[in-house]
Amino acid sequence: MIEPKTLNELGKRILAALPPGLEQLSEDARKNMRAAMAAALAKADLVTREEFDVQSAVLARTRQKLTELERSVAELERILKEGQPRQDG
Repeated sequence: MIEPKTLNELGKRILAALPPGLEQLSEDARKNMRAAMAAALAKADLVTREEFDVQSAVLARTRQKLTELERSVAELERILKEGQPRQDG
């Protein structure tokens, strides 16, 4: 769910973009607009920045592990093809 602070900031930006005179909307209209924005954003299936950052970190670790596994598989394939392990050092 989108945080109330984020909705308030979005509402302020929308009100700031309105033509002069319309920014004096009544409190009821502001509440209705905020509720409509909350409903629209809830339908959009959005995630918070924190959730996005966590999933990005998980993806980065997964990519690193995949790269390591690809190297290991390539080395094992080389060993099988040559019939002997490589001597490092």
